[in-house]
Amino acid sequence: MITRITHFTIYVIDQDRAIDFYTNKLGFKVVTDVPMPGGDRWFTVCTPEQPDIELILSPITRGKAKNEDTLTLRTLIENGKFGLGLFTSKDIFATYEELKAKGVVFTKAPTHESYGLEATFKDDSGNWFSLAQVK
Repeated sequence: MITRITHFTIYVIDQDRAIDFYTNKLGFKVVTDVPMPGGDRWFTVCTPEQPDIELILSPITRGKAKNEDTLTLRTLIENGKFGLGLFTSKDIFATYEELKAKGVVFTKAPTHESYGLEATFKDDSGNWFSLAQVK
């Protein structure tokens, strides 16, 4: 029986740029940084309050991806066609202002929704996320 999930993959255009974004702008913590064959790195981060769930920042070129697959994936990511997740905050307005000041691009400012407050932002590759403060 499956008992828990520990890792999620986020495909990124440039792994070094993504590492900078997730650690320096979003404030995530580095969990794993291991070199892999072919020059790749197994790189994971987590939110400070949830260290048991790691995000794998995986370059779109990892593994045996064909050039046309890489190009398709790059186009989808850069055009914001992946809605990858929901992050929460105890004070969405403070978090919104803090992240904006660090250069995070928001596509939606905090807005009252039926379930609470929500804003949306993109990472440095174009992946988008919701930021919520639930009721």
